[in-house]
Amino acid sequence: MADTDFDVIVVGSGCAGAIAAYVAAKKGKSVLVVERGEYAGAKNMTGGRIYAHSLRSVFNDYSDGEITIDDIPFERKITHERMALMDPAANMTIDFTSPELAAAGSDSYSGLRGPFDQWLAETAEAAGAEYICGIAVEELLKDDAGRIIGIKAGDDEITAQVTIVAEGVNNLLAERNLGAPRPADHEIAVGIKETFELPAATIEDRFLVPEGEGAAMLFVGDCTHGSVGGGFLYTNNESISLGLVATIKNMAASDTTIYQALDDFKRHPAVAPILKGAELVEHSGHMVSEGGYNMIPDYLFDGCLIAGDAAMLCMNLGYQVRGMDFAVASGRFAAEAAVEALDAGDVSKESLAGYRSRMENSFVLKDLETFKAWPTTMENWPEMFTDYPVMIREALNALFVVNGKPQVHLKARMMPIVKQRGLFKLFKQVRGALKAL
Repeated sequence: MADTDFDVIVVGSGCAGAIAAYVAAKKGKSVLVVERGEYAGAKNMTGGRIYAHSLRSVFNDYSDGEITIDDIPFERKITHERMALMDPAANMTIDFTSPELAAAGSDSYSGLRGPFDQWLAETAEAAGAEYICGIAVEELLKDDAGRIIGIKAGDDEITAQVTIVAEGVNNLLAERNLGAPRPADHEIAVGIKETFELPAATIEDRFLVPEGEGAAMLFVGDCTHGSVGGGFLYTNNESISLGLVATIKNMAASDTTIYQALDDFKRHPAVAPILKGAELVEHSGHMVSEGGYNMIPDYLFDGCLIAGDAAMLCMNLGYQVRGMDFAVASGRFAAEAAVEALDAGDVSKESLAGYRSRMENSFVLKDLETFKAWPTTMENWPEMFTDYPVMIREALNALFVVNGKPQVHLKARMMPIVKQRGLFKLFKQVRGALKAL
């Protein structure tokens, strides 16, 4: 192979990029990370949740015991799962907790991406990776045969045997230089998030969690004014991250905006008490891939691999949202495949195919494939975001309201509510959702 400036160049220092750089450097390769933000995490939205199994696996295998899960700057361990179905004035919330949620291997944590991504970058640097921040990569360099041989950033051209593109969901390099298709408007959502400061003790009191533990909450229904999408809330050490995600297609056709929906969401009687006395300290927006398995582009090329959000590795099941654990695993797999190809002296697409086999044999693509029908099911189920919350409100009012009027049997109270929607239609929709999930 021809001499290059680096063995590996990584574009982007999010979860995928930083882990790819860390693993490649730990395996003795020269690595350059180019991050367009002023520092790692500067361009990422504060607040989110990561399932820790993938990070635990990386550091168990590569840190020689120097890094444990306790060293990672998470916020709170998530021990309460909450799901809420809301109409404009009512809300039904399910609150679940169990020892299994906190057990090693199935544990998850809230995190603030600024400090978290900076820690990942520092860890990669300590392993030997070099960093350049504040510079955007404008294009991927190709040789006469079309193989990717590095990057162009500003006036500089920097070469590498393998380039790992981990630029995030707005994957312009993959679109411009690798032929990745631009996602359709129903496959991409707009995310909007705000962070509110609250004392730790207040968070623990309001969510009924022990000291240092926290809750993750997902909302569906009126939070997005009937558009396909949902709301989320994560408890941090001394703040709450709250926001909405709605598909661009549905929000564009709506009579409202995502900003107005968020304002109304914050005033909802199920949300407003949580934010009482809190101070808004951050507001940010982001794109989110919503198409699941069917929108994953080709991620394997001569001299180049795509990882993380740039490969559209995100899954929203309504009750579970995942992306960061996919990104960590894909970054690791990309680095391992790159090192194998470098050691073999061949960085062709065929030689880098270890990346594809790792992805296909791991939870990453297996989970995404298992639930590949869900995005389409959700998109074609408008009642979940409009009428179902109203139906639940009516049903629970029939169950709980006592007003002095003689009551009839529960079945007689419930059946008119269900029949109004069409019993067979309701059964068919729920059956289809269960098959997709």
